[in-house]
Amino acid sequence: MFDLALSVLCSSLIFVIFKLYDVYKVETLFAIITNYVVACSVGLYFYSGEIKPTEIAEQPWFLGTLVLGVLFIVVFNLMARTSQAVGVSVASVATKMSLVIPVIFGVLVYKETLGPIKILGIVLALAAVYFASIKKKEVNFKRSSLILPLLVFLGSGIIDTSIKYVQEAHIQENEFPLFSATVFAAATIVGIFIIIYKIFKAPLKVNFKNIIGGIALGIPNYFSIYYLLRALQNPTLNSASVFTINNVAIVMLSTLLGIVLFKEQISFKNWGGIALAIISIILVAVF
Repeated sequence: MFDLALSVLCSSLIFVIFKLYDVYKVETLFAIITNYVVACSVGLYFYSGEIKPTEIAEQPWFLGTLVLGVLFIVVFNLMARTSQAVGVSVASVATKMSLVIPVIFGVLVYKETLGPIKILGIVLALAAVYFASIKKKEVNFKRSSLILPLLVFLGSGIIDTSIKYVQEAHIQENEFPLFSATVFAAATIVGIFIIIYKIFKAPLKVNFKNIIGGIALGIPNYFSIYYLLRALQNPTLNSASVFTINNVAIVMLSTLLGIVLFKEQISFKNWGGIALAIISIILVAVF
């Protein structure tokens, strides 16, 4: 449970750092690529074994890291476009409601059992995500833009499901740092290709502020994945419980951090969502 709490904390810090990007005018794309380099470096630093690139390529989880690396970049960009076209709250809801995909996967593939109380907790969790994320401001958008949150929903769910599958089938606990580092290395390579493509369209300005932003993001980004993998090893919680608690707690904590750090105004519905989040976490974790 402690590992899950650390994963939630690190993931919530990521949202705070993104908010600070806007405050300090950090170029998001360059900072994101720097973040993946830093996250990869942190994973290699904490790996106690000998690092041999040829042996890494032979690991059963290597192909999974390549897929996840690509998904990280693609889904992040989809989230950015969704936020711009439909609204930040819609992007947040689509991302966190994707918890139903790994939950269903765990039940169908790994025969995980969900009692009526846990099912109630998951339903309340979905309601909590919605009510904690909605804002008073209405956003006008084209119906064709609805494909964006759908893609974010599917992409985020596939990422969580892939992490669970690779963790369950292929990774030993002592390989978590190396696995995480390889995922971030794959994301870095994809990001570099994106930067090269953009350079041909417009010059890219590199400054110290963007590098600091990337370093600040890379450290919690790495540990959010590392501690999630450790949490999935917990014998007392199945993956459905882990992903439900993880996603709902992130929404709850990031909302509270927004209030404390950035004086964000939230509505009565948002407070209701936070209350539902607490209830759902108790139902899923305890029963």
